[in-house]
Order: sequence, then structure tokens, then C-alpha cells
Amino acid sequence: MKKTAKVVAAIIENENEEILCALRSPEMSLPNLWEFPGGKVEEGEDIYAALAREIEEEMHCKIETEELFNENVHEYEAFIINLIAIKCKVVEGTPVNSEHSKLIWLKRENLNSLKWAPADIPAVEQLVNEL
Repeated sequence: MKKTAKVVAAIIENENEEILCALRSPEMSLPNLWEFPGGKVEEGEDIYAALAREIEEEMHCKIETEELFNENVHEYEAFIINLIAIKCKVVEGTPVNSEHSKLIWLKRENLNSLKWAPADIPAVEQLVNEL
């Protein structure tokens, strides 16, 4: 039986209405695909606390979580991911790239120009359809 991972992802929008996109590094699973930054929820951890912790660890900034945006389950070859996307904003610092290959800010209408990790696609489509 495949292992299921509960993962949170940050939909971070800046004052220019651009959304933060992160390119997975060649060393990560699903290399060179784009995703919304975040990570695994630890045992007994609240999803909002998990997201704030992951963003602080990975991007050295503090966020304020706002609302649950999208949740879906995606089955990959080796594991299943329950991806919970949460809208949030940066309240302290600026996102710094420490684990990903690249970070970029993109307008909603340009999100489809990137090659996304499959589990992130439902959230991307929902963002594009919000226009």
C-alpha cells in the first residue's frame, strides 16, 4: 500500500497581485516542476501552523495564513499526496530561495505557462479561473 503524505502549500500573493511560484530542484522528488511552496504536516500539527513553519524554514520569512483555498488528493507512482493549498500573505521579511532552484512571482493569467507538479494543478486552475 502506498504511503499518503499530508502536505500544505502556500498561495502567497503580493501587492501587485502576483503569486509566488517555486521550481523544485533537481535533487528533489518531482525535479524541475513548479509548485506552491510548503511541506509536510507533522504528526499532531495544525495545517496553518505547519505552513507557517515550513515557509519560515524554507524561505526565511513569516506569513499570515488567511483561508483554505483548495484541497485535493493526487496519486503518484510511489506515494499519495493530500495537498492542502492555503491563501496567505508575507507579514515579515521577503521570501528567500534556499531549497528550490528558483522563485518567481507571476500574474494569475500566466500561471499556465509553467510546468506544474500534478498535485498543484487543481489549485493553479482554480487561481486562473478566479480572474
